[in-house]
Amino acid sequence: MSDQLLTPVEVQAAGEAIAMLKAGLNQVLLDQGPVVDRVATAIMARGHVLLEGLPGLGKTELCKGLARLMSLPFKRIQFTPDLLPGDITGTYVIDGETKTFTFRPGPLFASIVLADEINRSSPKTQSALLEAMQERSVTVLGTTHSLPSPFFVLATQNPIELEGTYPLPEAQLDRFMFRVLVPPVGARTMATILTQRVRGQPPELKPVTDGPGLATLFALVDRVHLPHPVAEYIGRLVEATHPTTAAAPERVRRFVRYGASPRAALSLAASCRAWALSKGKPNVGFDEVKELASAVFNHRLVLSYEAALEKVSGEALVEELLASVPEVARA
Repeated sequence: MSDQLLTPVEVQAAGEAIAMLKAGLNQVLLDQGPVVDRVATAIMARGHVLLEGLPGLGKTELCKGLARLMSLPFKRIQFTPDLLPGDITGTYVIDGETKTFTFRPGPLFASIVLADEINRSSPKTQSALLEAMQERSVTVLGTTHSLPSPFFVLATQNPIELEGTYPLPEAQLDRFMFRVLVPPVGARTMATILTQRVRGQPPELKPVTDGPGLATLFALVDRVHLPHPVAEYIGRLVEATHPTTAAAPERVRRFVRYGASPRAALSLAASCRAWALSKGKPNVGFDEVKELASAVFNHRLVLSYEAALEKVSGEALVEELLASVPEVARA
């Protein structure tokens, strides 16, 4: 990571590029600005996203539109109980001419992969994503194959239809930078869709960037300054998610079994850099941390049975963390 500070020209150019990406996504997903902001921020921070919401809200179209806007190869995987790891990673097949085994890549070999209804596949297949999401590679029969660069997984799951599903394990949830809740649309938005879109199809999108353009944006995001006091604040927030620490608020000690990992701190720092740059700032402030903390932490807190009984959500506990942990450590 370069220590060279961003110039005003670089900040403006990056902000305009990110704004164009968001504008395109807002054409696909109407009146869902917060969702678009989170997805675009995660992409700029090179993170994966878990989209949670009811069917028919446009999650798939959002992912397809994202690939179109960035001129990146896109693959969609429909997760089902009979899906096998080799179905997504690829496998070796016999070449009819040479009579040798050759590797046939699976749908993971795309820059943007939509894992649709990810919680409908078995844990064995879900685990095949772990290496891909963390290492950007897959290993088949002892041979490691690199995935395209950049590589993003956007997964969807239905929060209420739980019959025949396999909840994602904590280790896999931790690989997602954000868990983004996609709310239902209002009557006015529905009327717009019905009157302006034939059969609900989103408008055609023109690319706003490509692979080299994204590489430039990623390099600029890495150069956004993270001041030491802000980094300490992120560290104290993560520490306070653990119920066994003195910094944990009373309700965290009561309702949380396990807190966030160091990966959560890295995700929060990276996403805050991208979020700050999209706002035209060359450095991260406390505000960016507070605005993104819930998206980073809400799926990483392992809640107790008591929390389920009393209907205490991870989002509510994150808000209490933000209220109880000061920006600057008390002497």
